Amino acid sequence: MKLSILMPVYNERYLVARQVRRVLAAPLPGGVSRELIIVDDGSTDGTREILDGLAAANPLDIVLIKHESNQGKGAAIRTALSRATGEYCLIQDADLEYDPNDYRKLLEPVLAGLADVVYGSRFLPCERRRVLYYRHELGNRLLTFLSNILTDLNLTDMETCYKLMPADILRAVGIESRGFGIEPEITVKLAKMNLRIYEVPVSYDGRTYAEGKKITWKDGVRALFVMLRHAMLGGATANLPADEAALLDLSGASGFNNWIAAKMRLYAGHRVLEIGSGTGNLTLRFLPRDRFIASDFGPGRLAYLRRLARRRLDIEVAGIDPASAKDFETYRGAVDTVLCPNSLARMSDPAKALANMRSALVPGGRLLLLVPGWRILYCPLDEALGHYRRFSKSELSDLLKGAGFEIEKTFSFNRMGVIGWLINGKILRRRRLPSFQLRLYNCFVWLWRVLDYILPWPGLSLVAVARKPGSGSESWRAGTTDASAGDSGR
Repeated sequence: MKLSILMPVYNERYLVARQVRRVLAAPLPGGVSRELIIVDDGSTDGTREILDGLAAANPLDIVLIKHESNQGKGAAIRTALSRATGEYCLIQDADLEYDPNDYRKLLEPVLAGLADVVYGSRFLPCERRRVLYYRHELGNRLLTFLSNILTDLNLTDMETCYKLMPADILRAVGIESRGFGIEPEITVKLAKMNLRIYEVPVSYDGRTYAEGKKITWKDGVRALFVMLRHAMLGGATANLPADEAALLDLSGASGFNNWIAAKMRLYAGHRVLEIGSGTGNLTLRFLPRDRFIASDFGPGRLAYLRRLARRRLDIEVAGIDPASAKDFETYRGAVDTVLCPNSLARMSDPAKALANMRSALVPGGRLLLLVPGWRILYCPLDEALGHYRRFSKSELSDLLKGAGFEIEKTFSFNRMGVIGWLINGKILRRRRLPSFQLRLYNCFVWLWRVLDYILPWPGLSLVAVARKPGSGSESWRAGTTDASAGDSGR
């Protein structure tokens, strides 16, 4: 592993040389290398000249970038990230408040395969902690409390500088804040990304304002507004393709995802291949199984699935393009259920994809298919998600029969969602659903489930349960028995 240490610097001529030496000398676990990327954010007190000397003396370890004017901590981290080459990134302030000797603690949960993201908390019991401003600590704890309410995390120190995470995740976050607002912004966005976040205690040698501390109560107020804006209005990411960003937005809609899973789970057998698992929104809701293969294609989506599999040893991850017969060769006749949520619409040749899925099933196995329905609703939201089409019930039935499936049932799903899709996509021509609307919709899923049996128009999606002809195995018949006892849908 290579660790990229991102250090924003602004007017720290009396401390920065010592801190840089500490960073370069800090012990790292075996097999971990480092690079230090320093961004001088328009310093005017002689810091820049000191950094020039340090970079010249350590050309293999230090990358120095210079802002011509002061742009803020968030802007400096964005610049540093653009030059990072490590698999993981760690944010490091240039003063002496945080001790680089804690790098081992921060890396330990990652190297053990437990964590995706690690925060270094100043408020967990640690070796040492300087006694300083009580009201300042109250402000930190208040911001952390409000952040936890909005994100449903139980962090002890949201405002900590020490945040360690994969470089691709930090890039996906797409830092928008220019100043100290990056702390709540990053935390809110990470909370929406279905990641394993850990905290470890770190030492804290805080300094007084007389000693050069820069953050003030005004930054706390700004942080509050940043937190609210990203929690209530912002999406999970700013730097991802629209389809991946939408998947991450939906990953926080637990009630809606539970509803989808409930409609399909009863028809699943014991050995499942999921096509287009995305960020794992439905994957965990189908476990445990005797075997579960989560698949997708593209490095970004596979990276999410591999992180998910680290915490669940009963998940296999596979790179499968539904249109590639070669990708299915390993799985021919290997499963009794193929689960395909919202991937068929992204196929230019859906008939070919269905034939490939059929090849993975044992005789008597089931295909559980979720597709966007009601063709008239096709809009920029579909385009952004990579959908080539929406399906009518008759078109879907013809495709399934043409691929050699016997249709057990097809039913419409999520009628209330049609209203939001119509307004946002057809009328307002949006390419992404607002996060606030998703959160609000998720809160009332219990009501939408009732209305789904009452509202007279077709639903936003279609669910199809289809069967590969032939005799089923014992494990498949067990799945069939479970399905027959469940909600038959509509």
